[in-house]
Amino acid sequence: MSNHYDVLGVGRDATGEEIKKAYRKLARKFHPDVNDGEDAQERFKSVTHAYEVLSDPQKRRVYDTTGNENGTDNGAGNFSGQGFAFQDIFETFFGGGGQQGPAPRTRRGQDALITVRIDLRDAVFGANKKIEVETAVTCPTCEGSCCRPGTSPTTCDICHGSGQVQRPMRSILGQVMTVATCGSCQGYGTMITDPCNECIGEGRIRSRRSLTIKIPAGVGTGTRIQLTSQGEAGPAGGPAGDLYVEIKVNNDPAFLREGDDLHATLSVPMTAAALGTELTLDTFDGEQPISIKPGTQAGEIINLRGLGVTHLRGYGRGDLKVHVHVETPSKIDAAQEELLKQLAALRGEQFTAGKLVTSGGMFARLRDKLGNL
Repeated sequence: MSNHYDVLGVGRDATGEEIKKAYRKLARKFHPDVNDGEDAQERFKSVTHAYEVLSDPQKRRVYDTTGNENGTDNGAGNFSGQGFAFQDIFETFFGGGGQQGPAPRTRRGQDALITVRIDLRDAVFGANKKIEVETAVTCPTCEGSCCRPGTSPTTCDICHGSGQVQRPMRSILGQVMTVATCGSCQGYGTMITDPCNECIGEGRIRSRRSLTIKIPAGVGTGTRIQLTSQGEAGPAGGPAGDLYVEIKVNNDPAFLREGDDLHATLSVPMTAAALGTELTLDTFDGEQPISIKPGTQAGEIINLRGLGVTHLRGYGRGDLKVHVHVETPSKIDAAQEELLKQLAALRGEQFTAGKLVTSGGMFARLRDKLGNL
């Protein structure tokens, strides 16, 4: 019995990609279309069989453990080490249990997950994003048949297309007939004797493709969007899995999101806070008028309704909350200093006097909030 690793020329610690690369190289070398040597066809079959076992993680594990060249564990559940399985009895006398008929080559492809970054503006209003995905697609040459164009799978001459073989086995009940997966065709009932050169008999290839996805308004970091049948194409022309797009929202330099509300900080001069003024604020909805009332204090919040993030489920939008920051001048000239002293005198304010706020004000609100925790 030939060693599958030696047949492919790889070590026992070879990765799946190294095994595939070695198989493609040997398959091209011994393919009957390019090599008319006497033993080319047999070498090609041997290489293909070795790849079928080592490319399947479960079969490879069984092969490494038991040495079974087909990668199947026919000894599982044996009784008294005699190769006798109770399941075989039920299958033999009652026809129950295992798979009936050949196994299909066609299987559904795996789901895929990618991450897409968007700006906060896109989360507020939604957007269409064009992305590129590298995934498995149906082979354009064989269209998923796994065979070279113009050819088709041949019926297995061992199981005659059933995908299963019967063999006698001695048991405590005497000799019984057991049913096992055909090791020649791996249970498919057919053999790919002339595989497609492009996909090497898998029916799919790796490719990069572009698609446009619709980002709904209101999404946030961690939101996942399911795109049905946009994942990996299945082997042998099988249906594609689903593609999941996970959203990550980039930080915005001006706005902070909290739920469906947006927060922004507006700095105003001390004089404007004292006297009041009309300003404009650049928002995602364009410039919006802001009214600073006379005597506005630092930390006050101006609420702009309906200018926040669109509700992901339901209707309407959150609010934009503008936090007022009063700028106190850090450097003043002599004339400005004199004017401020005159203002302080007119207001009866003393530079050496101060008092703790006992009701109202920012610190009182903070005290109340902490007291409720």
